[in-house]
Amino acid sequence: MNEPNLDLVLELEERLERAMRHADVPVLDELLADDLVFTNHQGLVVTKQEDLAVHQSGLLKLDSIAASERSIRLLGQAAVVAVRVQLAGRHADQPFEATFRYTRVWAPRGAHWRVVAAHACAVAA
Repeated sequence: MNEPNLDLVLELEERLERAMRHADVPVLDELLADDLVFTNHQGLVVTKQEDLAVHQSGLLKLDSIAASERSIRLLGQAAVVAVRVQLAGRHADQPFEATFRYTRVWAPRGAHWRVVAAHACAVAA
Protein backbone atom coordinates (compact mmCIF):
# COMPACT_ATOMS: atom_id res chain seq x y z
CA MET A 1 0.00 0.00 0.00
CA ASN A 2 2.93 2.36 -0.64
CA GLU A 3 1.76 3.99 -3.85
CA PRO A 4 -1.79 5.28 -4.17
CA ASN A 5 -4.13 4.81 -7.09
CA LEU A 6 -7.07 6.99 -8.09
CA ASP A 7 -9.69 4.56 -6.75
CA LEU A 8 -8.03 4.42 -3.32
CA VAL A 9 -7.77 8.20 -3.02
CA LEU A 10 -11.36 8.70 -4.18
CA GLU A 11 -12.56 6.14 -1.63
CA LEU A 12 -10.60 7.92 1.13
CA GLU A 13 -12.06 11.28 0.10
CA GLU A 14 -15.60 9.86 0.20
CA ARG A 15 -14.98 8.32 3.65
CA LEU A 16 -13.68 11.65 4.89
CA GLU A 17 -16.74 13.51 3.57
CA ARG A 18 -19.14 11.01 5.20
CA ALA A 19 -17.26 11.21 8.49
CA MET A 20 -17.38 15.02 8.44
CA ARG A 21 -21.11 15.05 7.65
CA HIS A 22 -21.90 12.60 10.46
CA ALA A 23 -19.34 13.99 12.95
CA ASP A 24 -17.88 10.46 13.05
CA VAL A 25 -14.87 11.27 15.22
CA PRO A 26 -13.43 7.71 15.29
CA VAL A 27 -13.29 7.64 11.46
CA LEU A 28 -11.91 11.18 11.32
CA ASP A 29 -9.28 10.14 13.87
CA GLU A 30 -8.32 7.25 11.60
CA LEU A 31 -8.15 9.40 8.44
CA LEU A 32 -6.23 12.39 9.83
CA ALA A 33 -2.51 12.09 10.57
CA ASP A 34 -1.46 12.80 14.14
CA ASP A 35 0.90 15.50 12.82
CA LEU A 36 -1.74 17.04 10.54
CA VAL A 37 -1.16 20.63 9.42
CA PHE A 38 -4.51 22.18 8.44
CA THR A 39 -4.82 25.82 7.46
CA ASN A 40 -8.52 26.64 7.64
CA HIS A 41 -10.56 29.18 5.69
CA GLN A 42 -9.77 31.85 8.30
CA GLY A 43 -6.03 31.36 7.88
CA LEU A 44 -5.64 29.63 11.23
CA VAL A 45 -3.40 26.57 11.52
CA VAL A 46 -5.42 23.83 13.21
CA THR A 47 -4.08 20.61 14.72
CA LYS A 48 -5.75 17.23 14.40
CA GLN A 49 -6.97 17.43 18.00
CA GLU A 50 -8.48 20.88 17.46
CA ASP A 51 -10.24 19.71 14.30
CA LEU A 52 -11.61 16.61 16.01
CA ALA A 53 -12.80 18.69 18.99
CA VAL A 54 -14.99 20.87 16.73
CA HIS A 55 -16.79 17.76 15.45
CA GLN A 56 -16.95 16.01 18.82
CA SER A 57 -18.34 19.05 20.67
CA GLY A 58 -21.16 19.58 18.20
CA LEU A 59 -19.95 23.13 17.53
CA LEU A 60 -19.96 22.24 13.83
CA LYS A 61 -22.90 20.32 12.38
CA LEU A 62 -22.90 19.65 8.66
CA ASP A 63 -26.18 18.92 6.91
CA SER A 64 -24.73 18.55 3.43
CA ILE A 65 -21.43 18.31 1.64
CA ALA A 66 -21.46 18.47 -2.15
CA ALA A 67 -18.06 17.99 -3.76
CA SER A 68 -17.34 19.00 -7.35
CA GLU A 69 -14.39 19.85 -9.56
CA ARG A 70 -12.25 17.23 -7.82
CA SER A 71 -8.72 16.82 -9.11
CA ILE A 72 -6.39 14.08 -7.87
CA ARG A 73 -2.65 14.11 -8.56
CA LEU A 74 -0.65 11.02 -7.70
CA LEU A 75 2.90 11.86 -6.61
CA GLY A 76 4.78 8.67 -5.80
CA GLN A 77 3.93 7.85 -2.19
CA ALA A 78 1.52 10.75 -1.83
CA ALA A 79 -1.59 12.14 -3.46
CA VAL A 80 -2.78 15.74 -3.71
CA VAL A 81 -6.50 16.41 -3.95
CA ALA A 82 -8.04 19.74 -4.92
CA VAL A 83 -11.80 19.94 -4.61
CA ARG A 84 -14.61 22.51 -4.55
CA VAL A 85 -17.13 21.84 -1.78
CA GLN A 86 -20.56 23.32 -1.07
CA LEU A 87 -21.23 23.05 2.67
CA ALA A 88 -24.42 23.71 4.61
CA GLY A 89 -24.99 23.31 8.31
CA ARG A 90 -24.62 25.11 11.61
CA HIS A 91 -21.60 26.55 13.40
CA ALA A 92 -22.16 27.63 17.00
CA ASP A 93 -25.90 27.21 16.33
CA GLN A 94 -25.76 29.72 13.46
CA PRO A 95 -26.85 28.37 10.06
CA PHE A 96 -24.45 28.75 7.17
CA GLU A 97 -24.12 27.79 3.55
CA ALA A 98 -20.84 28.43 1.77
CA THR A 99 -18.52 27.19 -0.93
CA PHE A 100 -14.92 26.30 -0.17
CA ARG A 101 -11.91 24.94 -2.01
CA TYR A 102 -9.83 22.37 -0.20
CA THR A 103 -6.40 21.03 -0.99
CA ARG A 104 -5.46 17.84 0.86
CA VAL A 105 -2.28 15.79 0.84
CA TRP A 106 -2.73 12.08 1.52
CA ALA A 107 0.29 9.95 2.48
CA PRO A 108 0.89 6.60 4.17
CA ARG A 109 1.26 6.64 7.94
CA GLY A 110 1.80 3.13 9.21
CA ALA A 111 -0.62 0.74 7.52
CA HIS A 112 -3.12 3.46 6.53
CA TRP A 113 -3.34 6.46 4.25
CA ARG A 114 -4.03 9.69 6.12
CA VAL A 115 -4.41 13.40 5.46
CA VAL A 116 -1.05 14.91 6.42
CA ALA A 117 -1.72 18.48 5.24
CA ALA A 118 -4.78 20.46 4.17
CA HIS A 119 -5.74 23.97 3.23
CA ALA A 120 -9.18 25.54 2.86
CA CYS A 121 -10.32 28.83 1.42
CA ALA A 122 -13.73 30.35 0.99
CA VAL A 123 -14.96 30.90 -2.55
CA ALA A 124 -16.39 34.39 -3.06
CA ALA A 125 -20.06 34.45 -3.99
